[in-house]
Amino acid sequence: MYKIGERVIYGSVGVCEIEAIGPLDMDGAKKEKDYYTLIPVYQNGRIFAPVDTKVYMRPVLTKEKALDIINNIPNVESEVYENHNPRMLNEHYQVYLKSGDCIDLIRLVRAIFAKKELIAEKGHKLSQVDENYMKRAEELLHNELACALGIKPDEVKEFITKRLDG
Repeated sequence: MYKIGERVIYGSVGVCEIEAIGPLDMDGAKKEKDYYTLIPVYQNGRIFAPVDTKVYMRPVLTKEKALDIINNIPNVESEVYENHNPRMLNEHYQVYLKSGDCIDLIRLVRAIFAKKELIAEKGHKLSQVDENYMKRAEELLHNELACALGIKPDEVKEFITKRLDG
């Protein structure tokens, strides 16, 4: 069980802070059940999740683990997924997003970026599905790394570049 004030990754929402734990006083909530009240760190809103939720939930990376992941980026292998069916692309990319794993997010970003370079050589652009998933994967990854490193999400790309080039 997590503690109040702890930051966690919650499903595809990403980084959330636990504001409260306990029963909810609202319609539809089971009175005998405890819920986490989650505040998304980089979005607006409030989420009420049962403590035994089936939604993927884990602690945010430590600073040390975040730095290890960044140092390992050049070694992360990815494979371009070529499929012109948007439904199949969605299903394929969802697996990476739903895993909640930073290495999977890096794999996804690298694969779509490589795809972008390949099709640019032919004078084509990425599909909207590819663009959306690359943006979402980068957002989730940058938000967690920012939280772990104590920087802003829009500083993560530069931090990674300096660290890998340094």
